[in-house]
Amino acid sequence: MPGGFGRNPVRLPIGRGASGGGLSGIIILVVLFFVLKACGIDPLQILAGGGGGMAPGGGGQVTEGQAPANDEMTQFVATVLAETEDVWNGIFQSQGLQYEEPKLVLFAGQVRSACGFASSASGPFYCPGDKKVYLDTSFFDQLSKQFGASGDFAQAYVIAHEVGHHIQNLTGILPKFNQMRQNMTEAAANEMSMRVELQADCFAGVWAHYTAQKGLLEEGDVEEALNAARQIGDDTLQKKMQGYVVPESFNHGTSAQRQEWFAAGLKSGKLSSCDTFNNAI
Repeated sequence: MPGGFGRNPVRLPIGRGASGGGLSGIIILVVLFFVLKACGIDPLQILAGGGGGMAPGGGGQVTEGQAPANDEMTQFVATVLAETEDVWNGIFQSQGLQYEEPKLVLFAGQVRSACGFASSASGPFYCPGDKKVYLDTSFFDQLSKQFGASGDFAQAYVIAHEVGHHIQNLTGILPKFNQMRQNMTEAAANEMSMRVELQADCFAGVWAHYTAQKGLLEEGDVEEALNAARQIGDDTLQKKMQGYVVPESFNHGTSAQRQEWFAAGLKSGKLSSCDTFNNAI
Protein backbone atom coordinates (compact mmCIF):
# COMPACT_ATOMS: atom_id res chain seq x y z
CA MET A 1 0.00 0.00 0.00
CA PRO A 2 1.53 3.36 -1.03
CA GLY A 3 2.80 5.34 1.89
CA GLY A 4 2.09 2.68 4.50
CA PHE A 5 3.19 3.16 8.10
CA GLY A 6 4.45 -0.35 8.60
CA ARG A 7 3.48 -3.97 8.20
CA ASN A 8 0.66 -4.97 10.48
CA PRO A 9 -0.16 -8.65 9.95
CA VAL A 10 -2.12 -9.40 13.13
CA ARG A 11 -5.75 -8.24 13.47
CA LEU A 12 -6.77 -7.08 16.92
CA PRO A 13 -10.28 -6.35 18.27
CA ILE A 14 -11.44 -2.79 17.72
CA GLY A 15 -10.75 -0.62 20.74
CA ARG A 16 -9.43 2.70 21.98
CA GLY A 17 -5.67 3.07 22.27
CA ALA A 18 -4.02 4.08 25.53
CA SER A 19 -3.52 7.80 25.86
CA GLY A 20 -1.53 10.16 27.99
CA GLY A 21 -2.09 13.86 28.57
CA GLY A 22 0.12 15.59 26.00
CA LEU A 23 -2.55 16.17 23.34
CA SER A 24 -5.16 17.35 25.82
CA GLY A 25 -3.38 20.70 25.80
CA ILE A 26 -3.71 20.81 22.01
CA ILE A 27 -7.47 20.25 22.21
CA ILE A 28 -7.83 23.17 24.62
CA LEU A 29 -5.67 25.41 22.46
CA VAL A 30 -7.56 24.52 19.28
CA VAL A 31 -10.82 25.61 20.95
CA LEU A 32 -9.12 28.75 22.23
CA PHE A 33 -7.78 29.39 18.73
CA PHE A 34 -11.25 29.78 17.22
CA VAL A 35 -12.56 31.79 20.17
CA LEU A 36 -9.73 34.31 19.81
CA LYS A 37 -10.13 34.44 16.02
CA ALA A 38 -13.83 35.24 16.48
CA CYS A 39 -12.79 38.13 18.71
CA GLY A 40 -10.43 39.49 16.07
CA ILE A 41 -7.28 38.42 17.93
CA ASP A 42 -4.49 36.52 16.16
CA PRO A 43 -3.65 33.63 18.52
CA LEU A 44 -0.68 32.62 16.38
CA GLN A 45 1.05 35.86 17.31
CA ILE A 46 0.48 34.99 20.96
CA LEU A 47 1.86 31.46 20.56
CA ALA A 48 4.91 32.79 18.75
CA GLY A 49 5.56 35.47 21.35
CA GLY A 50 4.63 38.30 18.98
CA GLY A 51 7.26 37.30 16.43
CA GLY A 52 5.01 35.66 13.87
CA GLY A 53 3.70 32.13 13.72
CA MET A 54 2.34 29.37 11.58
CA ALA A 55 -0.58 30.11 9.31
CA PRO A 56 -3.85 28.50 10.42
CA GLY A 57 -5.05 25.38 8.66
CA GLY A 58 -8.49 24.08 7.83
CA GLY A 59 -9.24 22.51 11.17
CA GLY A 60 -8.49 18.89 10.30
CA GLN A 61 -10.83 17.29 7.77
CA VAL A 62 -11.74 13.86 9.11
CA THR A 63 -14.34 11.68 7.43
CA GLU A 64 -15.71 8.26 8.32
CA GLY A 65 -15.51 5.16 6.18
CA GLN A 66 -17.69 2.07 6.35
CA ALA A 67 -18.28 2.06 10.11
CA PRO A 68 -18.96 4.80 12.67
CA ALA A 69 -15.86 6.02 14.46
CA ASN A 70 -15.47 6.65 18.15
CA ASP A 71 -16.26 10.34 18.77
CA GLU A 72 -13.28 10.69 21.07
CA MET A 73 -10.98 9.25 18.42
CA THR A 74 -12.47 11.48 15.73
CA GLN A 75 -11.84 14.54 17.88
CA PHE A 76 -8.30 13.41 18.63
CA VAL A 77 -7.23 12.76 15.04
CA ALA A 78 -8.93 15.98 13.88
CA THR A 79 -6.96 17.93 16.47
CA VAL A 80 -3.65 16.38 15.46
CA LEU A 81 -4.43 16.82 11.76
CA ALA A 82 -5.26 20.49 12.37
CA GLU A 83 -1.91 20.92 14.09
CA THR A 84 -0.10 19.43 11.09
CA GLU A 85 -2.03 21.83 8.86
CA ASP A 86 -0.88 24.81 10.92
CA VAL A 87 2.75 23.76 10.63
CA TRP A 88 2.80 22.80 6.96
CA ASN A 89 0.75 25.81 5.88
CA GLY A 90 3.38 27.97 7.55
CA ILE A 91 6.31 26.13 6.01
CA PHE A 92 4.83 26.19 2.52
CA GLN A 93 3.88 29.86 2.79
CA SER A 94 7.40 30.74 3.90
CA GLN A 95 8.54 29.36 0.54
CA GLY A 96 5.84 31.15 -1.43
CA LEU A 97 3.79 27.99 -1.95
CA GLN A 98 0.19 26.99 -1.26
CA TYR A 99 -0.31 23.94 0.95
CA GLU A 100 -3.06 21.59 -0.16
CA GLU A 101 -4.44 20.05 3.02
CA PRO A 102 -5.14 16.31 3.08
CA LYS A 103 -8.20 14.59 4.47
CA LEU A 104 -8.07 11.76 6.97
CA VAL A 105 -10.47 8.83 6.63
CA LEU A 106 -11.30 6.69 9.64
CA PHE A 107 -12.53 3.21 8.81
CA ALA A 108 -13.12 -0.18 10.42
CA GLY A 109 -12.18 -3.51 8.85
CA GLN A 110 -11.65 -2.48 5.24
CA VAL A 111 -11.97 0.52 3.00
CA ARG A 112 -11.87 1.43 -0.68
CA SER A 113 -9.42 4.15 -1.66
CA ALA A 114 -8.12 5.46 -4.98
CA CYS A 115 -5.27 3.00 -4.42
CA GLY A 116 -7.68 0.05 -4.18
CA PHE A 117 -9.15 -1.93 -1.31
CA ALA A 118 -7.26 -2.04 1.98
CA SER A 119 -7.88 -3.88 5.22
CA SER A 120 -6.85 -3.31 8.80
CA ALA A 121 -3.83 -5.55 8.15
CA SER A 122 -2.35 -2.83 5.95
CA GLY A 123 -1.93 -0.48 8.88
CA PRO A 124 -2.35 3.30 8.42
CA PHE A 125 -1.53 4.44 4.90
CA TYR A 126 -1.53 7.42 2.60
CA CYS A 127 -2.99 7.15 -0.90
CA PRO A 128 -1.46 9.62 -3.38
CA GLY A 129 -4.32 8.98 -5.81
CA ASP A 130 -6.89 10.77 -3.66
CA LYS A 131 -4.49 12.58 -1.28
CA LYS A 132 -6.08 11.04 1.80
CA VAL A 133 -4.68 9.46 4.95
CA TYR A 134 -6.46 6.24 5.97
CA LEU A 135 -6.53 5.07 9.57
CA ASP A 136 -8.30 2.00 10.93
CA THR A 137 -10.13 2.69 14.18
CA SER A 138 -8.46 -0.29 15.85
CA PHE A 139 -4.88 0.66 15.06
CA PHE A 140 -4.13 2.77 18.12
CA ASP A 141 -5.26 -0.10 20.30
CA GLN A 142 -2.97 -2.42 18.37
CA LEU A 143 -0.11 0.07 18.56
CA SER A 144 -0.33 -0.01 22.34
CA LYS A 145 -1.17 -3.66 23.02
CA GLN A 146 0.74 -5.49 20.32
CA PHE A 147 3.64 -3.15 19.65
CA GLY A 148 4.12 -1.66 23.11
CA ALA A 149 3.89 1.93 21.90
CA SER A 150 1.29 3.61 24.09
CA GLY A 151 0.55 7.29 24.61
CA ASP A 152 -1.20 10.04 22.71
CA PHE A 153 1.97 11.42 21.17
CA ALA A 154 2.88 7.98 19.83
CA GLN A 155 -0.48 8.13 18.06
CA ALA A 156 0.18 11.69 16.89
CA TYR A 157 3.50 10.52 15.42
CA VAL A 158 1.63 7.94 13.31
CA ILE A 159 -0.62 10.64 11.84
CA ALA A 160 2.28 13.04 11.30
CA HIS A 161 4.22 10.30 9.48
CA GLU A 162 1.37 9.73 7.03
CA VAL A 163 1.03 13.49 6.51
CA GLY A 164 4.76 13.36 5.73
CA HIS A 165 3.89 11.14 2.77
CA HIS A 166 1.37 13.78 1.68
CA ILE A 167 4.19 16.34 1.70
CA GLN A 168 6.24 13.96 -0.45
CA ASN A 169 3.31 13.64 -2.84
CA LEU A 170 2.85 17.41 -3.15
CA THR A 171 6.56 17.97 -3.76
CA GLY A 172 6.83 15.24 -6.39
CA ILE A 173 8.96 12.82 -4.35
CA LEU A 174 6.34 10.09 -3.99
CA PRO A 175 5.20 10.13 -7.65
CA LYS A 176 8.82 9.91 -8.79
CA PHE A 177 9.49 6.96 -6.51
CA ASN A 178 6.33 5.11 -7.60
CA GLN A 179 7.40 5.58 -11.22
CA MET A 180 11.00 4.52 -10.66
CA ARG A 181 10.25 1.36 -8.70
CA GLN A 182 8.39 -0.15 -11.65
CA ASN A 183 11.80 -0.81 -13.23
CA MET A 184 13.68 -1.65 -10.02
CA THR A 185 14.68 -4.99 -8.62
CA GLU A 186 12.93 -5.94 -5.40
CA ALA A 187 16.08 -5.25 -3.39
CA ALA A 188 16.55 -1.80 -4.96
CA ALA A 189 12.87 -0.94 -4.48
CA ASN A 190 13.06 -1.94 -0.81
CA GLU A 191 16.13 0.22 -0.29
CA MET A 192 14.49 3.21 -1.96
CA SER A 193 11.28 2.59 0.00
CA MET A 194 13.28 2.84 3.22
CA ARG A 195 14.53 6.27 2.18
CA VAL A 196 10.97 7.39 1.45
CA GLU A 197 9.70 6.11 4.81
CA LEU A 198 12.58 7.57 6.80
CA GLN A 199 12.02 10.95 5.19
CA ALA A 200 8.37 10.78 6.28
CA ASP A 201 9.64 10.07 9.81
CA CYS A 202 11.88 13.13 9.55
CA PHE A 203 8.96 15.26 8.33
CA ALA A 204 7.01 14.05 11.37
CA GLY A 205 9.92 15.29 13.46
CA VAL A 206 9.77 18.69 11.75
CA TRP A 207 6.10 18.92 12.74
CA ALA A 208 6.98 17.96 16.32
CA HIS A 209 9.67 20.67 16.36
CA TYR A 210 7.16 23.46 15.70
CA THR A 211 4.55 21.89 17.95
CA ALA A 212 7.12 21.97 20.76
CA GLN A 213 7.90 25.61 19.99
CA LYS A 214 4.25 26.45 20.59
CA GLY A 215 4.45 24.87 24.02
CA LEU A 216 2.06 22.04 23.22
CA LEU A 217 4.29 19.15 24.25
CA GLU A 218 4.45 17.75 27.74
CA GLU A 219 7.19 15.81 29.47
CA GLY A 220 7.43 12.34 28.00
CA ASP A 221 5.74 13.15 24.67
CA VAL A 222 8.94 12.97 22.61
CA GLU A 223 9.89 9.73 24.35
CA GLU A 224 6.49 8.28 23.33
CA ALA A 225 7.16 9.08 19.67
CA LEU A 226 10.71 7.72 19.79
CA ASN A 227 9.46 4.54 21.43
CA ALA A 228 6.85 4.13 18.70
CA ALA A 229 9.55 4.60 16.06
CA ARG A 230 11.61 1.91 17.78
CA GLN A 231 8.74 -0.55 18.12
CA ILE A 232 7.77 -0.45 14.44
CA GLY A 233 11.29 -0.69 12.98
CA ASP A 234 11.68 -3.47 10.41
CA ASP A 235 14.25 -5.33 12.51
CA THR A 236 12.18 -5.17 15.69
CA LEU A 237 8.99 -6.27 13.93
CA GLN A 238 10.68 -9.17 12.17
CA LYS A 239 12.29 -10.38 15.40
CA LYS A 240 8.91 -10.25 17.12
CA MET A 241 6.94 -11.89 14.31
CA GLN A 242 9.36 -14.53 13.02
CA GLY A 243 12.28 -14.61 15.44
CA TYR A 244 14.94 -13.49 12.95
CA VAL A 245 15.64 -10.60 10.57
CA VAL A 246 16.10 -10.45 6.79
CA PRO A 247 17.82 -7.09 6.16
CA GLU A 248 17.35 -7.19 2.38
CA SER A 249 13.58 -7.24 2.94
CA PHE A 250 13.55 -4.08 5.07
CA ASN A 251 11.38 -1.39 3.45
CA HIS A 252 10.63 1.05 6.27
CA GLY A 253 13.92 1.25 8.17
CA THR A 254 15.37 -0.23 11.32
CA SER A 255 14.34 0.95 14.75
CA ALA A 256 17.55 2.95 15.10
CA GLN A 257 17.10 4.56 11.68
CA ARG A 258 13.49 5.55 12.32
CA GLN A 259 14.41 7.10 15.66
CA GLU A 260 17.41 8.88 14.16
CA TRP A 261 15.50 10.53 11.34
CA PHE A 262 12.54 11.54 13.50
CA ALA A 263 15.04 13.10 15.92
CA ALA A 264 16.82 14.91 13.06
CA GLY A 265 13.61 16.68 12.03
CA LEU A 266 12.68 17.36 15.64
CA LYS A 267 16.04 18.95 16.40
CA SER A 268 16.35 21.23 13.35
CA GLY A 269 12.81 21.89 12.17
CA LYS A 270 14.31 22.17 8.68
CA LEU A 271 13.35 20.22 5.58
CA SER A 272 17.00 20.27 4.52
CA SER A 273 17.72 17.95 7.44
CA CYS A 274 15.42 15.33 5.88
CA ASP A 275 17.39 14.54 2.73
CA THR A 276 17.42 10.77 3.04
CA PHE A 277 18.19 10.36 -0.68
CA ASN A 278 21.58 12.05 -0.77
CA ASN A 279 22.78 11.06 2.70
CA ALA A 280 23.61 7.74 4.27
CA ILE A 281 20.75 6.19 6.18
